[in-house]
Amino acid sequence: MPRILVLNGNTTQAITDRIAAAARAAAPADAEIEGMTAPYGLPLIVTRADWLLSGPPILAALAARRGAYDAAVIAVFGDPALDAAKLLLDVPVVGISEAAFHAAAMLGRRFGIVSFTAALRPMFEDCLDHHGLRSRCAGFRMGPPDASYPAELGPPEQAQLLALVRASIEQDGAEAVILAGGPLAGLAPLLQPQVPVPLVDGTAAAVRLAAALAGLPRPARPQAPRVLTGYGPEVTSLYRG
Repeated sequence: MPRILVLNGNTTQAITDRIAAAARAAAPADAEIEGMTAPYGLPLIVTRADWLLSGPPILAALAARRGAYDAAVIAVFGDPALDAAKLLLDVPVVGISEAAFHAAAMLGRRFGIVSFTAALRPMFEDCLDHHGLRSRCAGFRMGPPDASYPAELGPPEQAQLLALVRASIEQDGAEAVILAGGPLAGLAPLLQPQVPVPLVDGTAAAVRLAAALAGLPRPARPQAPRVLTGYGPEVTSLYRG
C-alpha cells in the first residue's frame, strides 16, 4: 500500500481539504493519501514573489513527515521547491505542474492551460520551459491579473472556467486542457461531460504518477553534512547527511 503525502503549499485549510478529496478520488484503491497544509507561508500563492517564498515551508512540511510516506505530491501549480525536494528526499516527489504537463502532452498534440488569474502565467511559463514542453502549449486562457481563487467552485465559477476552456479549444486549437492550480482540484470531472477534449487535473495526474513511482527502486544519494543558519529544524535536518 503506497503512502502518498499530498502537500498544499499555502496555508488555507479549505484548499487542502479540496486537494485531498480530489487526490483520494483519483488514487489507486490500495493507496493511502495524507493531505497536509504548509506550516507557514501565504494563504494563496499567486505571484512570482509568492512562489519563491513558498519554498522553505514546503520543504519544512516534507521534512517534518519524512519516513511516513512513500511518495509525495507538491500541490502548487508551478512546482515550487520541487527540484530541491527531489534532491534532498529519499522518496519520489511529483509536482502537479510537471504531472499535468506530461499527462496533457500524452493526451493531445497541443494542450491549453486555463486558470483564474493571469498573475500565475510567469511561473507556468518557467515550468513549461523547465520541462521542455513550451512548444506543446497551445496557449493560456486566464482571468485578470488581480483575480484570486474563489473559496467555492459553484455554478458561477464553473461557468467562467468552462468559457475559458472552450476558448482554449475553439480559438487556440487545444487537444487537451489543463485546469491549472491546486485550488481547482476536483473540478475536471465536473466539467468533462461538457467538453470534447480531455481535461487534466494536476492533482489527479500527480497522485497516480506518485503511486506508480513509489514502487520503483531508487539509488542512494549520500551527501556530506552541511550546517545551515537561520532555517528551522525540519529544513536543517535535510542537510545532516
